[in-house]
Amino acid sequence: MKKVYYLSTCTTCKKIMSSLGAALDAFDQQDIKTELITEEQLDAMKALAGDYESLFTRRSMKYRAMGLADQSLGEADYRRLILEEYTFLKRPVFVVGEEIFIGNAKKTVDALKQATQR
Repeated sequence: MKKVYYLSTCTTCKKIMSSLGAALDAFDQQDIKTELITEEQLDAMKALAGDYESLFTRRSMKYRAMGLADQSLGEADYRRLILEEYTFLKRPVFVVGEEIFIGNAKKTVDALKQATQR
């Protein structure tokens, strides 16, 4: 399975996706703003990532607005917050078979590109 979870208004997501060229055509694409992540999808991502915290971004404007920086969050909190508010998912998330690539770090994007060429 090849799937990408992204935000259509995110220029970084668009840039990474376009850098894949024709390889992107093989991916099922889900805009998380218009098609919310299901519990099953999030749990499947967590199974590949190891934990929900890896999927959670602290860069969301709501992170500070909700006072989350001042709280001690656990795995159940990360899961609940991602399901309640799509902007808490670190983006983009690419699933290639049994591998997951989370976020936009150069190292992650380079590994994703290698995985799509196999």
